[in-house]
Amino acid sequence: MRASASPAVATLTLLIALNLLNYMDRYILPGEVSLIKSEFHATDQQMGALTTALFLLYMFTAPATGWLGDRFRRKPLIIAGAVLWSLATLGTAWVHDYWTLYIRHALVGVGEATFGIFAPAVLADFYPERDRNRILSIFYLAIPVGAALGYLAGGEMGSAWGWRRPFLVCAIPGLIIAALYGWLGREPVRGASDHVRATVSSATALGLFKNPAFLTATFGLAMLTFAMGGISAWMAEFLHRFAGLSVSGAGTVMGASLVVDGIIGTLAGGWLAQRWLRTNHRALYLLSFWSVALTLPCGVMLFFGPRAWAIPVLFITEFFLFLNTGPLNAAIVNSVSAPVRATAISLNLLFIHLFGDTFSPTIIGAISDRSNLRIGLGATLIFLVISASILWFGSRFAPLLDEVPAKPV
Repeated sequence: MRASASPAVATLTLLIALNLLNYMDRYILPGEVSLIKSEFHATDQQMGALTTALFLLYMFTAPATGWLGDRFRRKPLIIAGAVLWSLATLGTAWVHDYWTLYIRHALVGVGEATFGIFAPAVLADFYPERDRNRILSIFYLAIPVGAALGYLAGGEMGSAWGWRRPFLVCAIPGLIIAALYGWLGREPVRGASDHVRATVSSATALGLFKNPAFLTATFGLAMLTFAMGGISAWMAEFLHRFAGLSVSGAGTVMGASLVVDGIIGTLAGGWLAQRWLRTNHRALYLLSFWSVALTLPCGVMLFFGPRAWAIPVLFITEFFLFLNTGPLNAAIVNSVSAPVRATAISLNLLFIHLFGDTFSPTIIGAISDRSNLRIGLGATLIFLVISASILWFGSRFAPLLDEVPAKPV
């Protein structure tokens, strides 16, 4: 058992490293909005549009990469995506106008649309259904840690050495990890760990559009992603404008909150859902529902409460937001079977970005330009309500999971 576990552990570790660098690169920009905006004399709407550019290419590339991932070996596709993403990040050093930065940020999305899709599918082939919540909770720890490092790099390094320098921190390590993945990463047998019976709706591409477990998890996550994407893109600037923090101070606070809340919240959510699954097969959906529902009152206090509340309420809000990271992604992976898993994940990414964070930073920026950033961020609360409602409804479609032995990590 230990011999068979080693390739899974090596692959998991390298995919975590790639995911961490991915999110670090993505959140450098929100950590230094004021610096870039000042150099290019851009509006809030234009700054939000940079994130929109990334996700437009990301989500429209995703279906093609998902199709490839269900038909060809995923290892070379992951390596190619990591190299492309790293080279695009390296190109930031030669960016000297807004539209070049816009194109650079868009190209990064093409690379991300590979390992972001293939990693959960690869891990699902190493681990059975009841272990996937635990494994994906570990894998997605890279999100808060990488985002925190991005905010810190953007705020601290950007203020000290200019906004371009932080992006270079991700580029070279990305190329190194891609090389290590080529050496140590493994390609598991598709469906090797599946135990839930495949059906037409879970094992065919067209069936995905008739799969209520997949669709409710996907659109519940899409509405949540609208809120989280908007908050992530603008929270550092909100702390700078309304809590009186400097650019570097706001980046430091965001980094600290993401590390603390991301690690504790993600692990707590994965642990709670894993225990709840012992008695209720709907646990992945219900835990995600409560995560979103508890975020709502915190968001109201964060955006519209007194200035003194901003930082402590931010920590509470992000803790609740991160509770659903592993459970909701595990629900999506478990709702489909191996033959179309990469396609399903790519469709999930298409929908969550199309209806989620592709446009939310731009919309919030546009509202901010016409009123203020408090009102802009307050719009995210509407989408949290919709998300919670979809997840509660979707819990009735959660698949029954067969009891299987757990594999060690």
